[in-house]
Amino acid sequence: MTSRTGPTGAAAVFPTRIIDTLGQDIADGVLPEGSRLTIEGLQQRFGVSRTVVRDCMRVLESMNLIVPKRRIGLVVQGPGQWNVYDPRIIRWRLHGPGRADQFRSLTHLRRAVEPVAAALAARHASGAQRQRIAALGADLRRLGEAGLLEEFLDADIEFHTLVLEASGNEMFLALREVISEVLSGRTRQGLMPHHPKEHALLTHEQVATAIRDGDAGTAEACMGSLLAEVSEAID
Repeated sequence: MTSRTGPTGAAAVFPTRIIDTLGQDIADGVLPEGSRLTIEGLQQRFGVSRTVVRDCMRVLESMNLIVPKRRIGLVVQGPGQWNVYDPRIIRWRLHGPGRADQFRSLTHLRRAVEPVAAALAARHASGAQRQRIAALGADLRRLGEAGLLEEFLDADIEFHTLVLEASGNEMFLALREVISEVLSGRTRQGLMPHHPKEHALLTHEQVATAIRDGDAGTAEACMGSLLAEVSEAID
C-alpha cells in the first residue's frame, strides 16, 4: 500500500484533500478572517510532513486565502482579498452556505459577458466553429427533451465555451473555467430541472442559429434572454 507521503498513488491525492478541506473551511467561514494557522498544527491535524503542509499552504496563498505574517503564522484573509475567479474557490463557495450569493454573482458576470461574446462570435467565428455551435444547439434540444442531464451538461459547457472562444476575445475565453464551474454546480446540486425548460432549449437554439448565420444582434439578444431566465430561476 502506498504511503500518504510517498511519491505516487494516494500521496499524490492527499495534498489535494488538504487544500480542499482548508479551502472549504475558509469559504464556509469555519475558518473566519483573521484565523491563525501554523505549520505544526496542520502537521498534527493531517498527519503529514512539514514539506507537504508548506506545499499546500503555497497553493492557498496563491489564491489569496491566507497570508504569511512574521511571528504570527498563516492568517486567513477575508473574501475581499480572495482570487474569486479561481475555479476551486468558486467550487468551494458553491458547496457552502453562501451558495445562493455565489450563483447570483456568477450569473451577473455571465449576463455582462456572454451576450457580447455571442455577438462577437456571430461576427468572427470560423466556419467550423459556426457549424459546431449549431450542432450543439440541436444536441441540447435532443438531450434536454430526453432528460439526459449529464450529457446535457457536457454539451452545455462545450457550447458556452465555444461561444467565448469564437468571440475572438482572449479575456472572455479566460472565463471558460468559471462558467464551467457554475454550469456544473447547478447540475451537481440538483438545481436543474430533470427536463430543462422550453425557454432554455429554444434560446440555446436561437443563439446557435444566429451565430451560424452571422446575425450579431439576434445572437446577443437571445443570449441575454437565456441568462435572464437563469437569473430568475436562481432568484
